[in-house]
Amino acid sequence: MKVPFRYKKLAYAALNVTELQRSVAFYRDVVGLEVAEQDEQAAYLRCSRDHHSIVLYSAPERGLKRVAFELESERDVDAAFAHFQALDMAPERVTGTELKALHQAAGFRVRERHSGVLFELFSGPTFMAREYVPTVADIARIGHVVISSCDFPGSQESLVRDFGFRISDHIEGRIAFMRCHPNPFHHTFAVGPGSKSEFHHVNFMVTDIDDVGRALYRLKQHDVKIVFGPGRHPPSNSVFLYFLDPDGMTLEYSFGMEEFPEDGAREPRWLEPTPQSLDTWGAVPDALFGRSGTIEGAATRATGKITPKVMA
Repeated sequence: MKVPFRYKKLAYAALNVTELQRSVAFYRDVVGLEVAEQDEQAAYLRCSRDHHSIVLYSAPERGLKRVAFELESERDVDAAFAHFQALDMAPERVTGTELKALHQAAGFRVRERHSGVLFELFSGPTFMAREYVPTVADIARIGHVVISSCDFPGSQESLVRDFGFRISDHIEGRIAFMRCHPNPFHHTFAVGPGSKSEFHHVNFMVTDIDDVGRALYRLKQHDVKIVFGPGRHPPSNSVFLYFLDPDGMTLEYSFGMEEFPEDGAREPRWLEPTPQSLDTWGAVPDALFGRSGTIEGAATRATGKITPKVMA
């Protein structure tokens, strides 16, 4: 559904980690992000000219703190704030020292009511003077965030109607892949069903298929558990590799992704809920795949029936 504001991109994911310095070392030395800034409570890491693409917060419990999207202008931020106010969704402005720490011109936060995910919408990020310099992997961008929702139909409806996301594809009954229109990538966010709302994984898009291949052996050398792949996802046509961070949260490298035009895009497909719709190469996900912890502030009520998670 059309909303009165325009997205630019998925900007960053904020993650809660139980040992901050251990996680900083992993995301820097093994994943390949660059530390932009750090204090005792948080670390800001980047893979672009933006100040950060991942924020790690010291917390007693692992999981997803929030997901942030950059809008095209401050005018879009104001229009979005008014939009969510009119929907009685209680948006709250980011102000003062926190806005300064995030290196933003303007922003606010609003919670998707069914999954409980906290979204941040902002404009005017600081453009860093020095380019991001790739090390162990040539990361192009943060690609997407995936969650499970205790109210899967409600979350799908709200994300389309209230947040203006466009559905690119479904795996029937298992997951909806969404893009933050007019951003072209097949999905910047995805949601599937769960007995409760939980964080599933965060993705980093790399610039060369060799980055995926090199990662396979680098991760093994560091005794990092690989939980799915390598393989190829049919919905997005991405080559993928999933692995665990020190807290057991699932991270993904991927190469390649279908892109959509702003207007005249194809209709979303309904893909059969089979393993072949998840991977054409025949990889089998480990039991720890996607078991990445809580969504901070999310409701914990159960839906009654536990639906197996199959996510990409």
